Amino acid sequence: MLIEINPDNIDQRLIDQAVDVLKKGGIIIFPTDTVYAMGCDLYNKKALNALATLKGIKLKKANFSIICRDLSHLSDYVKHIDRPTYKLLNKSLPGPFTFILTATNEIPRLFDRNKKEVGIRIPDNAIIRTIVEHLGNPVATTSLHDDEDEILDYFIDPYAIYEKYDDKVQLILDGGFGNLEASTVVDCTDGYPEIVRQGIGELDI
Repeated sequence: MLIEINPDNIDQRLIDQAVDVLKKGGIIIFPTDTVYAMGCDLYNKKALNALATLKGIKLKKANFSIICRDLSHLSDYVKHIDRPTYKLLNKSLPGPFTFILTATNEIPRLFDRNKKEVGIRIPDNAIIRTIVEHLGNPVATTSLHDDEDEILDYFIDPYAIYEKYDDKVQLILDGGFGNLEASTVVDCTDGYPEIVRQGIGELDI
């Protein structure tokens, strides 16, 4: 199912529909401030396994990030971070970044692996942040690659996404055309930010 959401005038009924899908263990595709992504309820193990299967991997091999609404519950998922790192996150988020941080014991329990790091995303996109807010916990997520296009690395057209994934996921949210570039990935696990993938975000250290 494909539904259109205006990011500048969000219809709460559509948000509730997306949240209901997530709570029932479904997978949704949604816009971010970078590329389109797919995700599920972080606390639904069946959905996590289904998301991994959709990527063609086992859950314990998956490298999903999590999308949070803001930094307020960060300590549930990452271990203590120093003041400079927190200031960097606070300055950069919401924004087109994935910050790799040292995970708490909650993350290995959820992902069935000894996962010592976790990628944190807080996109500058009102649609997905509102969904996460009403879900009440983060969404596990992975970028939506376009493996069939020789030019594009990622899907940018919601209708092309619909044609490929309508029978594979429970809901596709059309929030307009996506970006061509993914997020900038920044590893902060050693106490100093290191860019491991330069994406659309320009880090101001």
